[in-house]
Amino acid sequence: MRPGKKRRESAAAPKREQTRRPENRRETKPSSDAVAGRNPVVEALRAKVPAKELLVAERIEIDERMQEAMRLAKNQNLVIKEVSRGVLDGLTGTTMHQGIALVIKPFQYANFEELLKKVAKPGLLIGLDGVTDPHNLGAIVRSAAAFGADGVVIPERRTAAMTGSAWKSSAGAAARLPISQVTNLVRSLEDAKKAGYFIVGLDAEGDESLPNFSLSLESIYVIVGSEGKGLSRLVRETCDLILSIPMRSDVESLNASVATAIVMHQVAANRAAATL
Repeated sequence: MRPGKKRRESAAAPKREQTRRPENRRETKPSSDAVAGRNPVVEALRAKVPAKELLVAERIEIDERMQEAMRLAKNQNLVIKEVSRGVLDGLTGTTMHQGIALVIKPFQYANFEELLKKVAKPGLLIGLDGVTDPHNLGAIVRSAAAFGADGVVIPERRTAAMTGSAWKSSAGAAARLPISQVTNLVRSLEDAKKAGYFIVGLDAEGDESLPNFSLSLESIYVIVGSEGKGLSRLVRETCDLILSIPMRSDVESLNASVATAIVMHQVAANRAAATL
């Protein structure tokens, strides 16, 4: 709020300013558990993302998307609150929220041991090693669901979590695909090996090129590293195979979510061809 505006409101209506001040101080830091924007909020509500409340800016123009968002929220028995734009700015960390935000509940992760037991063979799991961008995580979850993966695994530390940004990027896929958060990624690789999985790491300097990938018909646990550092040392040493994606020499690397989608598409195509 601008200082000049604050002084005028204080002089004209001190009681109103006192009642509004706590609201404007709410969520002074961006919340990682909020989806902002009219289309993303509607998509999240359609996917029935577990949410706490829907926040709508005061005196906002109610268009068809806003109406749909409020209707979906009402059908899901969510609280709908009218708040100031300052509250939404603080909650979402941006002024580009279009006057609406959905506050989601903490994500309910799947148990990794139970996930291993439930997956039908041949299984396909995707693990993230140092992928810190929640948008990349969401995109990977979306691709994993599209290409028939059985689950996505992320470590508790040094990797993005399923926050509001990840929910938004997954376009609802996070509600349909098991996502497990483990305390130790290497231990999950070792447990998967005992369950009959081959551990395949993605790296530009791979042992095998994607077109020649020989393990598509096996249960595989594909690990993608960060764009900068790639796979961590212990993860790389635990892999049974390092897989590379052929590309032009003047391109340094692919985005982590793009690389993962390419590999999953190839695996899905190989498996489909084997059933013909």
